[in-house]
Amino acid sequence: MTHNVTVGIDGSAPSAAAAEWAAREAGRLGLPLRMIHVAGTEADALERDLGGGAALPGRVADICDRVAAELPELDVTCEVQPGHPAFTLAAASGRAELLVLGSRGLGGFTGLLIGSVGLRTAGRSLCPVVLVRSEADGHDALDGDAAGDVVVGVESDRPADAVLEFAFRYAADHGVGLRAVESRTTSHDTYTTRAPVEQAEIREAMAAAEQLRLEDALAVRREKYPQVRTAAEVCPWSAGRALVEASRGASLVVLGRRTAKHPLTGPHLGPVAQSVLHHAHAPVAVVPHD
Repeated sequence: MTHNVTVGIDGSAPSAAAAEWAAREAGRLGLPLRMIHVAGTEADALERDLGGGAALPGRVADICDRVAAELPELDVTCEVQPGHPAFTLAAASGRAELLVLGSRGLGGFTGLLIGSVGLRTAGRSLCPVVLVRSEADGHDALDGDAAGDVVVGVESDRPADAVLEFAFRYAADHGVGLRAVESRTTSHDTYTTRAPVEQAEIREAMAAAEQLRLEDALAVRREKYPQVRTAAEVCPWSAGRALVEASRGASLVVLGRRTAKHPLTGPHLGPVAQSVLHHAHAPVAVVPHD
């Protein structure tokens, strides 16, 4: 199987930002860069809306030429494939180490930072997907701070090895720190006990136990990547809000996506992933795991 970094391009500003991000990662990983433009149903409709088919391929060619000129040492291929963009790109992920997409395409609504193609592809991809924003999205720090920490969402009671491995490896390769964020929203609950213990003391003890559990979930990766400065944070906010806030100034936000265990379940992204993808201030990686 030929491994590469694959990026979907449609000529839009977000896809150009994704191509540049993917090219840097491909060069760092020593892998070829495969650029795919899907000329499927959505692209056909867009071409008709624009009054012709010449503009879109021209913009795609400009992106390919610019990436090849800026990184002449990189093995770059640019191809056109038929089909539905989400399904075609998800199929291409089977041969990729990493799949990179823009936040939204030319046909997207400006109020939605992640378009339907990005959401559908991220829900189906066989490899990690990174969604990259551009200044066209009107968001601060859209493509992340290159020196910022990696932020990874963690469920300490069932940590996903593939997600933690991806986050720690990315942080180690880029020489940045890592913030592991877990949401716990029980701080205002009332607890019943016969012991003469105040509610505040109970909450403090539970918070300490949650912090220790998160630290334990990170222990194996901390030992494997001792060079990565790591912070473990248990946050009283919802998971979506906690990760969006933590994304400010981050170089990358890493989320997990559980793969479907039943053929009728189908691929999908949960509400936390969708919230973060729509509102994060940095590129977001979605890592599939069992």
